[in-house]
Amino acid sequence: MIRFTTVSAHCDLPCGVYDPAQARIEAQSVKATIEKYHASSDPDFKARAVAIKEERSNMVKEHLWVLWTDYFKPAHFEAYPQLHQLFNDATKLAGAGGTKGSVDVAKADELLAKIDEIAEIFWATKKA
Repeated sequence: MIRFTTVSAHCDLPCGVYDPAQARIEAQSVKATIEKYHASSDPDFKARAVAIKEERSNMVKEHLWVLWTDYFKPAHFEAYPQLHQLFNDATKLAGAGGTKGSVDVAKADELLAKIDEIAEIFWATKKA
């Protein structure tokens, strides 16, 4: 009897290619979409903007989760004890209480700032 197990991964190898820029690009898209939402008076455009913003916010969370769970190892969390909290804060900022659930540009700016903090640590670990 052949048994199959379904698995999920960042990529099939795993490839070892990780970069917080992926999350940042999506977060920039979220912010730009929120700004365009506020600049428009067209209800159809605004509805599309909200749908796109929510999709992109979810993509931010996905990219952050890959970094959090696949790239960063116990030694990183020991060296940077704030890292778990940064990821938790960032994913919440991309979620229902942040950019996914609102059209507040300030939330998008907060999200970008958290991603930048994560990126700073990420690049420090790549140099080590």
